[in-house]
Amino acid sequence: MSIPESDLSDIDKLKRALSSITSISSANDILAAFGLHDMPAAQKYGILLGCIVFFVTVASVLILLTLGGSWKRIEEQAKSGELVSAPDAITQRKKRALLLERLLENRDWMIKTNYPSDGGSGSGFTGLTRMLMTVAPVEGEVPPEGYEESYRGAYRRCQDKPGGPILGGRPNHRFEAYARAFAGCGTHTSLPYRWSYARMYEGLAGKSHESDDAFRALYDKRPHDVVGRTCRLEALEEQRHLNNLWEITSGNAVGEHKAYNPDEVWGFLDYGPFQNAKSMKESGVFQLERNEAAFAIVEAVTDRLLGLIRLTKDDPQNLNVQMELPVLKPTSDGTVQQMEACFLLLDRLFAYGYRRVQMSVDSQDVRGKRLPGRLGFTQEGQIPKDMIVKEANRDSVIYGMLNSDWDKGARAFLFKKLHGATAQSADASLIAKEQAVSDQDEQLKEMKAAEESAKDKKKV
Repeated sequence: MSIPESDLSDIDKLKRALSSITSISSANDILAAFGLHDMPAAQKYGILLGCIVFFVTVASVLILLTLGGSWKRIEEQAKSGELVSAPDAITQRKKRALLLERLLENRDWMIKTNYPSDGGSGSGFTGLTRMLMTVAPVEGEVPPEGYEESYRGAYRRCQDKPGGPILGGRPNHRFEAYARAFAGCGTHTSLPYRWSYARMYEGLAGKSHESDDAFRALYDKRPHDVVGRTCRLEALEEQRHLNNLWEITSGNAVGEHKAYNPDEVWGFLDYGPFQNAKSMKESGVFQLERNEAAFAIVEAVTDRLLGLIRLTKDDPQNLNVQMELPVLKPTSDGTVQQMEACFLLLDRLFAYGYRRVQMSVDSQDVRGKRLPGRLGFTQEGQIPKDMIVKEANRDSVIYGMLNSDWDKGARAFLFKKLHGATAQSADASLIAKEQAVSDQDEQLKEMKAAEESAKDKKKV
């Protein structure tokens, strides 16, 4: 006979309350204690799993707080009496990552070189155009700064490890091609860019005796062109390109090409179509602003002019620039030459240290909006009534490419499209190996400098 609870002492009541716990010997006893014994098995396992997840989560949080030093910080703050608060905006701004020293040095150099205080350009090209052209010595003049040293170093490096077989009767052809391409990139571009561009140039020039002859002749005639596999970029010149450019973009039938509506080329631009070459000459196509650059796109195989590509809104202070849609005859739109022309410019811009390249496209230009996506640009937004084009409002879609995006995959993606997966893999391997050699050389130089400094101290 059980004793009524009212007659029990406090200790007996406590013993009775704990008796259900002490009698637990299985999971079913736990469920029975909570009145859940008669539940279906699936629900029992669900409750059990939920309990396990809960305890694991709590344990994980406690471990992370302990390893992260939260308890220690709380203890220190309690001792010091400081209030815990979120950092203010100014404090957060001061913690931003600083730019690499190379980028800051290149920025100062670009401002000084491309935008001199006296306003002079020293040639018929804008400073931005001249900077992007291939560096080459001019006969009778002092070679560009650092060119000879860069040429000699690249020549020796290619001698040690040429990029392919040597042609019969021309033992030095690969070394010369690699060296002139490497040195032609200038001393202010990044080393990975110079290694990649020089090896690509060497591979194209060294395929055969015919290709070697063609590249030598092209270099002798036009040493400042930026050369690719399917096309090359020539600095836009009125005397060389005006008439041909007007012909292929006028809509008139030229050679094997049929007549077309010139608005297919100029319909979304602020200038054109042009009635004649003179009106094109007087337009913004050839009359560039100080912060602009323009290059003619020439097909590699046929030497035919395909169109032009322009850079505008150059801002070296912030390392930003805008790349306009290439102006091409309709039959060249969407071709590999269009892609490579953009790639050659983007690769050289980022090699000089630009942090962001922008493209601005008319929101109604359906065909034009395809190119930024094909190049790997990110759509950043749309600006309503951004411009007045042909006396009408234009809404602009803004696309951007960051240097970090370029280095982390966009460049490799485009290189693979243009040269193939095998060439892209070889290019990545080349850059990694050359970087390792360069790092090793730098370490040896530092060690040698330290040893010499130690010897000088001993002498003193």
